[in-house]
Amino acid sequence: MTLETLSFVYWHWWLFAVLLFIIEMMVPATFFLWMGVSAVAVGILSFFVPDLRSSTELIIFAVLSVISVIAWRFYQAKNPSKTDHPTLNRRGEQYIGRVVTLTKPIGDGFGKEKVGSTLWTLQGPDADIGTKVKITGVDSAGLLVEIA
Repeated sequence: MTLETLSFVYWHWWLFAVLLFIIEMMVPATFFLWMGVSAVAVGILSFFVPDLRSSTELIIFAVLSVISVIAWRFYQAKNPSKTDHPTLNRRGEQYIGRVVTLTKPIGDGFGKEKVGSTLWTLQGPDADIGTKVKITGVDSAGLLVEIA
């Protein structure tokens, strides 16, 4: 079977769109959603222009998919989702502003401390046991601190 012998009917595109929407529900990444929207659009175009070649439909689908995914990414970057828990999946950021009393010293700029239920690497000025430090930021898997 070659691309020239392959023929799509409008409902093939709609069935493909449903499949993409199902995949999107199982793997939420808002990637397959926009490919599904593109498949619906090609299905509508195929419905109104039934003599469209399959290769042309595939090209239109590919171009629409790329454009819609990129457009969504730009929109999402300019309009981030608003939530009442903005640091929900960023555990380290939840601790910014908290003051902690050291149970282990910070030496050579690094130390370890249990904050919440996790043992964190601390980066900051050298400090002895019992010193109060304030968490000021997050760096990779560690917390940035300064003397409180």
